[in-house]
Amino acid sequence: MENADNSMRCPWCGTDPLYMAYHDHEWGRPERDPRRLFELLILESFQAGLSWITILRKREGFRAAFRGFDPAVLATWGEPEVARLLADPGIVRHRGKIEGTIRGAQAFLRIEAREGFSPFLWSFAPPAAARPQTLAEVPGQTPQSLAMSKALKREGFNFVGPTITYAFMQASGMVNDHLAACRWG
Repeated sequence: MENADNSMRCPWCGTDPLYMAYHDHEWGRPERDPRRLFELLILESFQAGLSWITILRKREGFRAAFRGFDPAVLATWGEPEVARLLADPGIVRHRGKIEGTIRGAQAFLRIEAREGFSPFLWSFAPPAAARPQTLAEVPGQTPQSLAMSKALKREGFNFVGPTITYAFMQASGMVNDHLAACRWG
């Protein structure tokens, strides 16, 4: 998509300023901080069945409701916190995803102690490849995202199917799916 300044941007972000800023400054940038990766993975899991812009618009609400996505805090939560979150209009209110976030925080702590959450996730990153020319060349999932999905589920994460984990790999910079003509890639 050509922009007013004659630069090119991946067309999926459209013209919404929030979406364009996310595309230009976050999406596809290699992220290795374990807490930021945890936040991104949880937000991607909440996106299941919804559009990413819905999650992006509620991201600050999620950060407040989930106490900055601190796994050590979230891992201790139970039914009172789940009930509070189910009443919070600032987030997507889905019991399974909220309870899955708590289990995911517990899994994060185990993985972080065992080998590090970032190295665990990045072990699934595929070798660098040529950037796609068109959106039609961008896969919905890959063998690596399927392997990551299975490993995360074994660890206790939910809502991390291979399509969600591929979107996570794109967002966290494990793969670069900015189109070849995109100046931000």
